Amino acid sequence: MDYIPPTLDEIEELARETVAELPPAFREEALKVAIRVADFADDDTLREMEMEAFDLTGLYDGVPLTEKSNWDVAQKPDTVWLYRRPILDEWAERGDVTLADLVAHVTIHEFAHHFGWSDEDIAAIDQWWH
Repeated sequence: MDYIPPTLDEIEELARETVAELPPAFREEALKVAIRVADFADDDTLREMEMEAFDLTGLYDGVPLTEKSNWDVAQKPDTVWLYRRPILDEWAERGDVTLADLVAHVTIHEFAHHFGWSDEDIAAIDQWWH
């Protein structure tokens, strides 16, 4: 049997499906955020976060909506990064969730940083927290 791990594009598609299923009050704003998938975070990010490559499954890179002003000029687009290899590693180690559910969980967690959500806000959207 051949087992082929999902590609970067397939992980991105799972994340986009998650965004498409967000409550309407958040979906429109979430669609303005770029989603990028890489195998791992770059070395500078890992150093800054003081993390090992396989420990970082996702990252929000931007200014949270709760900190933005109409007068702000964006220096770069808000981006949710997903890291395929750490996600696959966690998925294999857990063995108790689907890959789609894990990608959705990581995606929602990173969007929580964008929206400035509390744990209660996240729990209302991501059933993982129950």
